[in-house]
Amino acid sequence: MNPHNISIKKASGEEEFFHVEKLKKSLHNAGASDATIENIAKEISDYIFPGITTRQIYQRAFALLRRERSAASVRYKLKKAIFELGPSGYPFEDLIGQIFARQGYETEVGIVVDGSCVTHEMDVIATKGGTQHLMECKYHKDQGKQVSIQVPLYVRSRVDDIIKKRETLQAYSGLTFQGWVVTNTRFSSDSIQYGKCSGLNLLAWDYPYGNSLKELIERLKIYPVTILHNLTLKEKQLLLEKDIVTCEQLNHQIDILSDLDLTKTKYRLVLKELTDLGF
Repeated sequence: MNPHNISIKKASGEEEFFHVEKLKKSLHNAGASDATIENIAKEISDYIFPGITTRQIYQRAFALLRRERSAASVRYKLKKAIFELGPSGYPFEDLIGQIFARQGYETEVGIVVDGSCVTHEMDVIATKGGTQHLMECKYHKDQGKQVSIQVPLYVRSRVDDIIKKRETLQAYSGLTFQGWVVTNTRFSSDSIQYGKCSGLNLLAWDYPYGNSLKELIERLKIYPVTILHNLTLKEKQLLLEKDIVTCEQLNHQIDILSDLDLTKTKYRLVLKELTDLGF
């Protein structure tokens, strides 16, 4: 059977035909070599069957990629790693703050601010070049979850209340303000349309094209510690509880690994993963 005629099931429940080029692109983005990409694409094309889920395809491709024992297998795990940041959502907010800090913004994470009418908890505030960005983060454990139109409508009203207050304060004189909704999943088409119309910035796993969350993480190398496959889920959660959210933070505070009681072999493997990622 021609693999291009095989229908696969997405996390949202929708079905689409298998496109080997999408698989190749994700492997390329992970840094896999051309030869590895072609080998895995052929194996997956021979393996898939009608009704297979994108999750099953991902797991199969990742298992094949891990045979390479390279950083590419780690980067390919990025989406799953983001879902392991939960359940509170606070590490995700911290991750977003670090993404903007790396781009030269002054950032604040998880603070309460005054609006004109009421106070608001703002997940991330990033300021640079005379513009202050007010961000609401929506973290989901369900990969198929979409951010519905109600969320940007709600965030727009909150941001406008904060802006109305700050425009009256001398401390914010000369600043312009932008509102944002950031998610690790996707936005509904209505949400995207409203964001464009209302001037609300939207950032999702694969939106906007060319500057999506996935692309920012890969370009800036702000990898979450949950991407390290030589640590157990419990060990990763212990790091998150100590406010170690990214691999860069772990690399700078490497002695904290001693709190995890790792074996010498496992310790070396984690160090190798960090080195392979460029740290």
